[in-house]
Amino acid sequence: MKQFIDTIDSPEKLKKLNIDQLKILSKEIRNFLVNTLSQTGGHLASNLGVVELTLALHYCFNSPQDKIIWDVGHQSYVHKIITGRKNKFQTLKQMGGISGFPKRKESIHDVFETGHSSTSISAALGMAAGRDLNKENYSVIAVIGDGSLTGGMAFEALNNAGRSNTNLIVILNDNQMSISPNVGGLSKYLNNIRTEPVYLEVKEDIDQILKKIPGIGKSVAKTVKKTKESIRYLLVPGTLFEELGFTYVGPINGHDIKSLVTVFKKVRKMKGPILLHVKTIKGKGYSHAEKLPCQYHGVGPFDVKSGQALGGVGEETYSDVFGNAIVQIANENKKIIAITAAMPDGTGLKSFQQKFPERFFDVGIAEQHAVTFGAGFASIGFHPVFAVYSSFLQRAYDQIIHDVCIQNLPMVFAIDRAGIVGQDGETHQGIFDLSFLSHMPNLTIMAPCDKFELEEMLKFAFTIKGPVAIRYPKGKVFNLLKLDRAPIQYRKSEVICEGKDGAILAVGKMVEFATVIVENLKKEGIELSLINPRFIKPIDEEMIFEVCNKHNFIFTMEDNVATGGFGSNVMQILAKHNMNIPIKIFAFPDQFIEHGSCSELYKKYHLDIESMQKAIKKTLIEG
Repeated sequence: MKQFIDTIDSPEKLKKLNIDQLKILSKEIRNFLVNTLSQTGGHLASNLGVVELTLALHYCFNSPQDKIIWDVGHQSYVHKIITGRKNKFQTLKQMGGISGFPKRKESIHDVFETGHSSTSISAALGMAAGRDLNKENYSVIAVIGDGSLTGGMAFEALNNAGRSNTNLIVILNDNQMSISPNVGGLSKYLNNIRTEPVYLEVKEDIDQILKKIPGIGKSVAKTVKKTKESIRYLLVPGTLFEELGFTYVGPINGHDIKSLVTVFKKVRKMKGPILLHVKTIKGKGYSHAEKLPCQYHGVGPFDVKSGQALGGVGEETYSDVFGNAIVQIANENKKIIAITAAMPDGTGLKSFQQKFPERFFDVGIAEQHAVTFGAGFASIGFHPVFAVYSSFLQRAYDQIIHDVCIQNLPMVFAIDRAGIVGQDGETHQGIFDLSFLSHMPNLTIMAPCDKFELEEMLKFAFTIKGPVAIRYPKGKVFNLLKLDRAPIQYRKSEVICEGKDGAILAVGKMVEFATVIVENLKKEGIELSLINPRFIKPIDEEMIFEVCNKHNFIFTMEDNVATGGFGSNVMQILAKHNMNIPIKIFAFPDQFIEHGSCSELYKKYHLDIESMQKAIKKTLIEG
C-alpha cells in the first residue's frame, strides 16, 4: 500500500489531505527521518519535534508566496520533504547532495538561508517591510526556537517589529532546548507561561471587554486604567511580548495538528505583529531521542533499534583534550572560570561544569554577551575561558575588539571546530578566524598541531597578561611522533625537521599533512624543512629570517582562507623587510566552502596530501 509520504512532493498536494490523513503522514515522516538519518546522519531530534508544526504551516499558508523563514535551519528537513526533496535525502549533507540547512538554490520554498541562530525575525521583518513598500499582500512567518530567542539579535528584531505595526507572524517553537537544555530568565519566563491556560483571542477583543468596566468620574480615571491593565495582564500570559507590541497567542500543543491548523487559520487573518507560542518535544516519536535530545541533536549513522552509534567506540577528540586539560588547570588556579554559549557538551566543558559548578557559566545562545560577560570577570581579577566554535565566534567580533582587546584583558578564547568541519557547510566552516583575529591589537593567537600542544598551549595561555586565542580542529587528535618536543615559548616556533630544498610552514592541523608530505618527498630525494609556527600572532619573525637565509622557497599551509591568513601575514613580513624569496600559500580560496566530507573538501580545493605534494614537487623541480 502506497504511503502518503510517497505522494506528497509539494504543498499543493499536502492541502488535499484531511486532518486524519495528516496525522498518518506525521507518523510516516517520523519513520522516514529515523530510518534515513540512521544511514546518513544529520539533525534528528530537532526535526522530529517540528513534524506537525511544519505540516500545519504548509497546510494553512501558501509557500512560496507566503514566506517561511526557519531560524538556524537545522529543523527544516520536514519542510524539505514536503517541498519535493524527499527522494534526495540519501544525499543529505554529502558532496553535491542537499544541504542540512535551507538553501535558496535548492528550492523556491527556501526563501532565506540560515545556519546560525537568532536571525529569522530580523529577516522576516525586512521581508514584511519590503512587501508593504511594494503594496503586496502575503504572509511572512519566522519560526524560531526558545533557545534562539536568547540571542540578543532576536530581541532587537522583536523590539523593532513590535513598534512597526506591520503584519508579521513569529512562531516560537518552545521545546526547552537549544542543543543543550536552555538556561536563564527567559527560559524561566516561558516555563511559567507553559502552565497558563490557553489564550487564543485577539488583544483587541480583551480590550473591548475591559472598556465595559464603568468609570466613576474623572477623579478615579487613573485607577480604573490601572485596574484594566492588571486584568489584561491576568488574562494574557505572554505579557512580555504584549509589552513589546505583539499580540500573543498560546501556548498551544505543537503536536496536535488539528489545533495547529485551527489556530493558524485564525492567526493568518490577524493584523499587526503576532507571536504564536507552540510547545513541542524535541525528539518526538523516537524514544531514544526523546530521552536524550542533546545526544540526538546531531547524529552520525546509528542503529535504529538500539539507538547506538555505528562505528565502534569514539576516538579522542580535540574537544575531549581541551575539556580534560581545563579541569586540571582549574584545579590549581581558582580564578579560572569557564563560559559557554549553550554548548557545554559540544565544547568539552561538561566535566568542568560537573567539577566546578560555581565557576561554570552557560549564558545561552548569546556569543556577544558571553565575550563581554567574560571581560567583566577579567576586569576584576578572574581569568575566564570562553569555549566556542570558530564559526560562532564570528558573531562576537566587535566585543572581542571593544571589550577585551582594547582593555588588554586576560581572557582565553578556546576556538573549537577551526578549519573546515565538513557536512554542515558554508555557515559552519571555521575558515575565517585567523583572518578576523589577526588584525586585532593585543591578541595572541596560537594553533596547536597535536594533543600535546593543545594541553601545553592552554597552560601557557593562563600565564599571558592579555587576551589569547587558541584554535583547534574538529575531530580525532593527532600525535606528532617526535620525542624532543620544545616547550612553549612566547612567539617561538618549533622546528620539526630540517632540509636543504625548501621550507614548509604549516599551521595547526596542516602539520599532520605536512609530516606525511615531507616523508614522501624525502624518499624521492627532496629534503624539506618543516616548521610548526605555533604562534600565528605575533609571528616568529626571527624564524622567517632564518628560513629565508637557508632556503630558496617557502610553502605555507593553513586551514583558513588565504585572504588575511597566516600565509598572507608571512608575505607582509617578507615585503616589509624587502626579502625577495618565492612563497606559495596553500589555503582555502576567497569563497564559501560547501558541504561534503572533510577529505572530499580538502581534495576539491587541492589541500589534501596528494595535491599539495604534487604542487610542491613541481614547484621545486621547475624552479
